[in-house]
Amino acid sequence: MTLLVVTGTGTEVGKTVVTAALAALAHDRGHAVAVVKPAQTGVRPDELGDVDLVAGLAGIRDVHELARYPDPLAPAAAARRAGRPAVDLDGLAARIGKLATDRDLVLVEGAGGLLVRYDDNGATLADLARLLAAPVLVVTTAGLGALNATALTLEALAHRGLDLAGVVIGSWPREPDLACRSNLTDLTDLAGRPLAGALPAGAALLGRPEFLATARQALEPALGGTFRAQQFRERHPV
Repeated sequence: MTLLVVTGTGTEVGKTVVTAALAALAHDRGHAVAVVKPAQTGVRPDELGDVDLVAGLAGIRDVHELARYPDPLAPAAAARRAGRPAVDLDGLAARIGKLATDRDLVLVEGAGGLLVRYDDNGATLADLARLLAAPVLVVTTAGLGALNATALTLEALAHRGLDLAGVVIGSWPREPDLACRSNLTDLTDLAGRPLAGALPAGAALLGRPEFLATARQALEPALGGTFRAQQFRERHPV
């Protein structure tokens, strides 16, 4: 049994696509994999959420959205505005722990960034990772702004004694500019380890077989793929 928390340096950085890639690779290897979204915000009851995208891309059915709030806000604020209870992180940790007893891998995709609030007491995804004793995979952007946001996220992880599973670029542009190419070196320096992967922009629009092949090329061997950070950097010189 393995637990992995997926967070981002902010919203719309590619967390869901990276989560789907991890799930697709694990499922392809014959592993029992579940995906959990503790709180989905900004989606109405009749709309598809992040776990539906993961299920479609990865070809799995074992997906769990544990709370949904219609407004596109942090979970605590969205729950407050909807007049509904906020997510109970202790209860959530217990539910995820129960799922993990008979799965090979449980992926937990957060909302927004690492320190986004899930309740009015200030509970965050970092607190959930601590309760689960789970490593955290950080998804970041490719270009300008990525370094500061990534550094702050990594500092917050280290301050809380959480294990870093790696840094992945959630959407690598087809024509990367100077900042994107330069960041490949600096992100490695920030993390103190090679980049763990880079998903190409538009990956979410691929069919399932093409997405699986893309996921394999875009994530490092420790995450089930064949991505090599040094080779990727050599293909994108500054």
